[in-house]
Amino acid sequence: MTVTRPPDLPPGRGGPQEIPRPEGWRLGAPPPWAGLDDRTLSLDGLQEVFDGRRPTGIRGTPTGREWEAGVLVALFDDPEGAGPHVVLTRRSPRLASHTHEVSFPGGRHDPDDADLWATALREAKEEIGLDPSLPRLLGRLDPVVTVGSGSLIQPFVAVLGRSPELEPNPDEVEAVRIVALSELVRDEVYREELWPRAEGPWSITFFELEGDTVWGATAAMLRQLLALALGAEGGTDYHGDYRAGDV
Repeated sequence: MTVTRPPDLPPGRGGPQEIPRPEGWRLGAPPPWAGLDDRTLSLDGLQEVFDGRRPTGIRGTPTGREWEAGVLVALFDDPEGAGPHVVLTRRSPRLASHTHEVSFPGGRHDPDDADLWATALREAKEEIGLDPSLPRLLGRLDPVVTVGSGSLIQPFVAVLGRSPELEPNPDEVEAVRIVALSELVRDEVYREELWPRAEGPWSITFFELEGDTVWGATAAMLRQLLALALGAEGGTDYHGDYRAGDV
């Protein structure tokens, strides 16, 4: 059974993404930052977090048959003082799979790419016209295995020196979403669901934006980024396999 909208979603939140929510799902835990009164986020703070940090392990259960992929978690300070923002994309309806899903710019490693960082930069250029000289690498989140696309995704966190000029490629990207990190840590935006399966509950993360739902692997990466940035528990915990294939 496919349910596209959970009960009690705040007015205006959520988007057209079809979520294959099974019978028997239930709400999970609140966000890692739920108990924090101070949720101030800054690029300087993120720089401190990622100085010397290395990924703690793979999130999910790799089989050894996954495609390697790199995605770009591109951050920049809002010129009007609204704090750090992140660049997200809504996938084009022209694509063969995962249409309308919200993800980071990125994709599968190409043999001509020097490494996965080069993959993420190339894909961001192809998808949204991001100048590859603009991102400055801060560090890496933990690699994520996705079930839907059979990918092993390496997320690269990078700072853009200015608000970027972007031009989405309509064959790959339906829209670019620029989202404030302060928006993502609001209580009504985050949700964890536990989906039943034989080997135990499956934890699925959601961020309900105005007009879009971010879920699955992309949401799990955002969750780790925000937990690390706020010094909250949950920045390094294991959270199972991820349902959505976002590249």
